[in-house]
Amino acid sequence: MGARHANEQVRRRLTSQGGSGSGDVRGALGGRGAYAQASSCELRSPAMAPAPPPAASFSPAEVQRRLAAGACWVRCGARLYDLTGFVRHHPGGEQLLRERAGQDVSADLDGPPHRHSDNARRWLEQYYVGDLQGDPQGSVENGAVTSASTQKTDPAMEPKLKAVDWDKDLVDWQKPLLWQVGHLGEKYDEWVHQPVTRPIRLFHSDLVEALSKTVWYSVPIIWVPLMLYLSWSYYRTLAQGNVRLFMSFTTEYSVAMPESTFPGLFMLGLLLWSLVEYLIHRFLFHMKPPNDSYYLIMLHFVMHGQHHKAPFDESRLVFPPVPASLVIAFFYVFLRLILPEAVGGTVFAGGLLGYVIYDMIHYYLHFGSPHKGSYLYHLKAHHVKHHFAHQQSGFGISTKFWDHFFHTLIPEEPHPKIQ
Repeated sequence: MGARHANEQVRRRLTSQGGSGSGDVRGALGGRGAYAQASSCELRSPAMAPAPPPAASFSPAEVQRRLAAGACWVRCGARLYDLTGFVRHHPGGEQLLRERAGQDVSADLDGPPHRHSDNARRWLEQYYVGDLQGDPQGSVENGAVTSASTQKTDPAMEPKLKAVDWDKDLVDWQKPLLWQVGHLGEKYDEWVHQPVTRPIRLFHSDLVEALSKTVWYSVPIIWVPLMLYLSWSYYRTLAQGNVRLFMSFTTEYSVAMPESTFPGLFMLGLLLWSLVEYLIHRFLFHMKPPNDSYYLIMLHFVMHGQHHKAPFDESRLVFPPVPASLVIAFFYVFLRLILPEAVGGTVFAGGLLGYVIYDMIHYYLHFGSPHKGSYLYHLKAHHVKHHFAHQQSGFGISTKFWDHFFHTLIPEEPHPKIQ
């Protein structure tokens, strides 16, 4: 029974009535037309949406059995959520959720340390499984319902969700999405930044669809050997002592490039990649396509929008080899045109290693569980905030250096104390 099962029944009901078959998306998005009840977790569909089947109910003993088996269930009031599949993705770390298993997390959503965004609350609703029987003010711990009073939240802190036009904000998840998103027009930007937990299919063709996906380890397997080969080859060329910079402009003021320059050129490539990573993410991936441009909306979705829509679709987290090879070839040719072969090739090899590091860090920020307080822990929290609340800031993935430099850091939001 659960929310996802209910959404599937709604979708089938709509399909039988000639609807668009997107009832599962309605449940996943929450979004406009939803409103917050006394529990800050709960989102309900508007009156015009078909009523879902009655929610399942679980006794405290049933919940405790699941907790004892290793599941991670939490609740908001009487509403129960199974977060077992999400614990390792949680930006605050797996342990933080494990410590709250069986407890009411309503107050935690409002903070401190921070108030969870509306998108985070919509995301939580996708894990709804049913209601807790008995006293909703208790917590399920050690097989019993304890009478602990739940912390009250300030009404001013309740989520204020925008209304959704349910007739227009629809896609059919049973069909490839790429050919549908262009029709969303002005609704696209809001829709694409309301993340869901399900995988995405982009293309009709099975072959093209397969080429648009990859596993994370394909990146080091393919590109690290190429980076090592280029590094070795161009180091040997520099060691010959006949490489000079600016030879195409002047012989009198040309600069010799011995093998001792190799580490500096390689590190320059690493640094330049971090800048390229930032610029591509900010100005290309986060361009806002015109509302009336069907093809630009499609282009944005295939480049980056699909990642924001389904941020935990692991088959689409790193660049697939075929499109990646086209971009990598472009940068190689560009550097070869403006620099001597050995110099440009060494810078390129450093940049290629930077790309591999970037993709591996990006994957880890979504699926890893870094140690609390570590560099990657803070980087993960920074990146998840970019996905769920601050899409127009926090563009650095492997480093926040360029966000500091260009003043695009995610702002720190002070949390008012609740009396």
